[in-house]
Amino acid sequence: MTQYLLSVHHTEGDPEPTKEEMETMYADVEAFNEDVRSSGGWVFAGGLHPPASATVVRIKDGSALLTDGPFSESKEQLGGFWVLEAPDLDAALELARRAAIACHGPVEVRPFQDE
Repeated sequence: MTQYLLSVHHTEGDPEPTKEEMETMYADVEAFNEDVRSSGGWVFAGGLHPPASATVVRIKDGSALLTDGPFSESKEQLGGFWVLEAPDLDAALELARRAAIACHGPVEVRPFQDE
């Protein structure tokens, strides 16, 4: 089976969900997670803190240079992800469809490179 990264994206300027919407989203995502675990496709997943919490590490002249904020100045940022196993791209896309419904946001699908 191939491993796929399903990444959730948030767009700057989108309205913040209400507390009730967040509770529904968390419950929907956990139900999706439980289904993937029980089907044997679970590898790992996690949500991320907002982009402003990021620190970027660059190497310049052999020394580490640390800067605050996200690496890319973008209106879309990664909000969370799943690493799942699926037999093929079609199965991964179906998982992403279900994940997008659960998390109420766009989900990008990318296969991992073969070793």
